[in-house]
Amino acid sequence: MRKILSKLAIFFMAAIFLVSFSFAKIKIIVVTHGSADDPFWSIVKNGVQQAGKDYRRADKLQVLYRAPTTFNMVEMARLIDQAVAERPDGLVVSIPDANALGPSIRNAVKSGIPVISINSGSDVFTKLGVTAHVGQTEYEAGLGGGRRMKASGAKKALIVNHEVGNVALDLRADGFIKGFGNGEVIGVSKDPNEIKSAVSAKFRRDNKLDAVLALGPLSGEPTYDAIKELDKIKDVKVATFDLSSKMLEAAAKGEVVFLIDQQPYLQGYLPISMLVQYKRYDTLAPGIVQTGPGFVTPKNAAKVIGLAKKGYR
Repeated sequence: MRKILSKLAIFFMAAIFLVSFSFAKIKIIVVTHGSADDPFWSIVKNGVQQAGKDYRRADKLQVLYRAPTTFNMVEMARLIDQAVAERPDGLVVSIPDANALGPSIRNAVKSGIPVISINSGSDVFTKLGVTAHVGQTEYEAGLGGGRRMKASGAKKALIVNHEVGNVALDLRADGFIKGFGNGEVIGVSKDPNEIKSAVSAKFRRDNKLDAVLALGPLSGEPTYDAIKELDKIKDVKVATFDLSSKMLEAAAKGEVVFLIDQQPYLQGYLPISMLVQYKRYDTLAPGIVQTGPGFVTPKNAAKVIGLAKKGYR
């Protein structure tokens, strides 16, 4: 009888060990505003997933990535609330609209969940109780872009905003205007045909426009197409925030003067790594971890294209 009980005890102990081993010891949830059709956010997601793979074996890490299908702050707030209810070991969020998302983020912090913001929110994350932010400071990135555009010899610029209401894009535009000296902002949807039509109309009406900045790749590609179709690619300085394969190829041909690179792969990878270290050792670096801005130009575009094909840029 003792032998049977002993064997049963060993069996149950082994079963408990296997069950505990099979469940993740660390669970991190990522909630961003990036829609699935945005090439920028696919790179962020690649970084998140790679970090999950790198730490999965040693830390039994589970990483979940969630985002609304469109730019929708009500839906994003709901996703954050849902994540908080799951009591993860860490939460990563973007903050395109602090007023809309603030209550949900504050609730996460109040619940004792370590929160790191990425991409947008560098100007507000501390006010919401978030410890660290991974990304670029948007105003300064725009400022650098404006100065670079001014140095190119351009005199009058159009700025294309495809996500009206995203504070980060407003900061980019404000910085660019400060650095360049002027800039008219037009708000558009994410419909490439609408963007192309709006940009074409502006350049047809104003012959003094000789520069255009798109605030992201979703507006960058149709903006570039519009200038090409107008046969003004040699006369107009085209630039964009963030990278896409089409815009990189255009830069390599000398048809785009620069792309402002905030390295989205790092924005996905680094916060996961930081939260794992926090769980392991109770260490978390506060403040802003800068991932940009960097500039891709016709001189270095070819090298970046190779990395982009692998999902890193």
